[in-house]
Amino acid sequence: MVVDVERGGARMSWADRAKEALRRGETVTVRPRGHSMRPKVHDGDLVTLEPCDGTGLVVGAIVLVRVGGNDYLHLVTALDGKRIQIGNNLGRINGWVGPSAVYGRAVQIDHG
Repeated sequence: MVVDVERGGARMSWADRAKEALRRGETVTVRPRGHSMRPKVHDGDLVTLEPCDGTGLVVGAIVLVRVGGNDYLHLVTALDGKRIQIGNNLGRINGWVGPSAVYGRAVQIDHG
């Protein structure tokens, strides 16, 4: 089942709705805003996420993750044992997280 989380109540962000669905084991589609992931993900692209427990990731994977109190759809930039480094596609590093901070992994990106 694919849950479209583009729309919803004003009090929940798209990331909050996506995280809830991913925790339930559902695949979700999101339309994130911003330019930090260009050209991999453009502003407004449709991104399909599958649940992910933070294991089995590779450098370059795009994940929905919580780092330092913020939710990002960003890249896995490095791995060190169970630690996962997160950053954007412009070279900024957000920080290191454990597997439990990863909610979903991008499996499809539909541009424009």
